[in-house]
Amino acid sequence: MASSPLSPGAPRAASGPLAPAAPAAPDVAATRWLAVGCLLGLIVLSLAWELWLAPLRPGGSWLALKALPLAVPLAGLLKHRMYTYRWVSLVVWLYFTEGVVRAWSDRPPGQWLAMVEIALCLGLFVACALHVRLRQKHAREAAASANATAIPAPPSTP
Repeated sequence: MASSPLSPGAPRAASGPLAPAAPAAPDVAATRWLAVGCLLGLIVLSLAWELWLAPLRPGGSWLALKALPLAVPLAGLLKHRMYTYRWVSLVVWLYFTEGVVRAWSDRPPGQWLAMVEIALCLGLFVACALHVRLRQKHAREAAASANATAIPAPPSTP
C-alpha cells in the first residue's frame, strides 16, 4: 500500500510546508519569547484591570472582553507563523492607543495600569518587528550559503 504524501509515515521533502523546522537562532528565539511574554502580559493586564484592579464600574466591566482578541494570535506566535508576527505588530497599536488615552484621562491606579499597557505594547511591537527581521535575515543567509555550496565555481582560465 502506497503512503500518501501527507501521511505520518511518508518521507518528507527537504523543503516545502512539511519540511521540519530548523532550530531557531538564539536571537530569533529570544524575540519569540519576548513577544509571547508581552502578549500574555497584555492578556493578564486587560483581565485584571477591568475585573479587579480599576474597573470602569464597581464589580468589573464588560471591557474585560478586550482580552479576547489578544488570545487569538497566541497559537500563531507559539507555532512560529511569520504572518501572525506581522499582523500582531499592527493590531497592537489599537491597545497602545487605548493605553495612551487612558493614561491621559484616567486617575490612578488606572493611569498607572495604562502606562504598563503602553510598555507591554511597545515591547510586543519591538519583539514582533525584530522577530520578522531576524528570521528574514537568517533565511537569506541560509539561502546564500545553500547556493554557495550547491553551485560549483567555474574553472579558472590561465
